[in-house]
Amino acid sequence: MTVSTSFPAVLGQKQEALDFQDLQGLLRLEWKIGDISLFSGFYTRIDQVFILWGLICAGIFCTAQFLPISWYQQAIGWSVLTAIATIVMVMLTWFWVCVERLRWLVYGWVGLMCGGVAITDMGIFLGWGTVLMYLCPLWLGLTAIGYLLTAWGVRSRAFLLMAAIHLNGIFLLPYCGGWQFLVTGLIMGISLLALAQLQWDMRSPIDYDFLTPEQKLFNQQQHQQRQVEVEN
Repeated sequence: MTVSTSFPAVLGQKQEALDFQDLQGLLRLEWKIGDISLFSGFYTRIDQVFILWGLICAGIFCTAQFLPISWYQQAIGWSVLTAIATIVMVMLTWFWVCVERLRWLVYGWVGLMCGGVAITDMGIFLGWGTVLMYLCPLWLGLTAIGYLLTAWGVRSRAFLLMAAIHLNGIFLLPYCGGWQFLVTGLIMGISLLALAQLQWDMRSPIDYDFLTPEQKLFNQQQHQQRQVEVEN
């Protein structure tokens, strides 16, 4: 979601003045018991992608850690789920990345996910012991690369931080004993859910060729409103 670069925090409370591309498919949640609000929040399509992948990553690695399911069954099941999630990711993000001129970033994430699944499946089905020994570092490394690409594409310190967390996670794994899958799932899952719940920094608005003049004017007004919120 586009915010002013003067926003001081790398990650902070979400701003309500969203651009046109962020409002498309916006999901608002409010859970109440009577007049008591238990939870209230909103999630853009980008946030929804973070939640989707966060739950999937946590599920995959926690299953590998705790459930007595064969590697072959897990490989098939998670490969199918990853393929479906990748398609959903493209569908949810496509309008936003077209507006922000970041289609290459989606291609990059798709390539990383497909490449990771291919290496994982070959390691399992072809009995590549080295791959099986380093599945956790593999996925933390691929995810870190994706975050670095994202940080560069949107000029975001938040994604640079996430890349650093995942790279440091690789060095942490040898000290986790038999809990490497759980630790990997927690690092990947919590990072994604945090990105969905918080406001992350991003470059200043660009000249959105993909939008109509009316939509561009709306974005300019929203940008001014965000600047007022930051100053206050």
